[in-house]
Amino acid sequence: MNRRHDIDALRALAFALVIVYHVGMYYVADWHWHIKSPHAAEWLQWPMRALNLWRMDLVFLVSGIAFGFLRRGLALAPLIAARSLRLLLPLAFGMAVVVPYQAYVQALSQGVIEPGLGAFLARYFSGGPWPRGAFDGSDFGFTWNHLWYLPYLWAYTVVLALLSPALESAPGQRLRLAFTRLRGAALLVLPALPLALYSLTLWPRFPPTHDLIHDAWLHAVYFTLFLYGHWLGVDAGLWAALRRLRWIALALAASTFALHVGLRLGPGGGEPLWRMAARLVADAYLWTSLVAVLGWAHQLLNRPWPWLAWANESVYPWYVLHQTLIIALAVLLAPLALGAVVEPALLLLGTALGCWLVTDGLVRRVTWLRPLFGLRPRARPPHPSPASPARPAARSA
Repeated sequence: MNRRHDIDALRALAFALVIVYHVGMYYVADWHWHIKSPHAAEWLQWPMRALNLWRMDLVFLVSGIAFGFLRRGLALAPLIAARSLRLLLPLAFGMAVVVPYQAYVQALSQGVIEPGLGAFLARYFSGGPWPRGAFDGSDFGFTWNHLWYLPYLWAYTVVLALLSPALESAPGQRLRLAFTRLRGAALLVLPALPLALYSLTLWPRFPPTHDLIHDAWLHAVYFTLFLYGHWLGVDAGLWAALRRLRWIALALAASTFALHVGLRLGPGGGEPLWRMAARLVADAYLWTSLVAVLGWAHQLLNRPWPWLAWANESVYPWYVLHQTLIIALAVLLAPLALGAVVEPALLLLGTALGCWLVTDGLVRRVTWLRPLFGLRPRARPPHPSPASPARPAARSA
């Protein structure tokens, strides 16, 4: 089977969007984040919302595609063991080494601790206690902040692996065929219906928490998209259908987002019925956006880009590092008062440069660091067989 370069590229670009989004979170007004810029702007809410309504959904859908590749040829126990090592080890390392600085800066900005990173870390590793709301997760004594994706992905991987016998049974295969044979309007509408059902039943009762335990609505949405990705895989007919729909899906995504904005800004925007209507329209926007992204990716990205191998190995280290670098650089840049154009540009550029320096200059090169950032061990060069010693290369004429 030929390698699908568009899926590889989509994975890298989906995580790049996460980094851009988190830089934006420092500047968007009235949205909770760990720290806020004095240049925070209200107008950023709408472009950020346009991205926020599908960015992590895309990540989980692409992760589901990756699970399908990993599932081939692996028994359940080795698959779960391998994914646990790849996901939970970077999570533990990130929570212990990378994330605490974010909590320190947030608590310091709220004025609930005195300056001194060493004293904060001693208290952090002993479990607190902390004043209420000192930092995100302070009720638990510690936090995983942006690394919440790793335990969520691990949980969905384990659940889907355990469901594999049922999904690979005759009824399970019929369900998969029902999805992969969707075409035209059915492909644009039917996969969004479960998302709408979750909005009607779960969204009012379970707002997003990212704490793994109380996140029923997001779990239902993300796991469904993870399953869609698993079913989608490299099914040639379905990908061709997505490519054919790319223009229609793009137009529908634009129109449904405009309707979503209108419902939120309308005279009844704060009323429960209007809020639910806006939420249901957001589900339509979410799915048509994903169809558009997948279709355009298949059209434009399915080629062996020279940066692809590097980008795909960089995804996990950059993901683990990026938010701490954003916050550290924001702290350094804030006193310089560079303005609302130069500062964001330097923050984004500096974050990318810092991720590149740490990943390529250190993580990739140090054998014991690689698994802590989700990388596989370095491939060892093959040794010549003792029975067939390597011959010296012949001299050129």
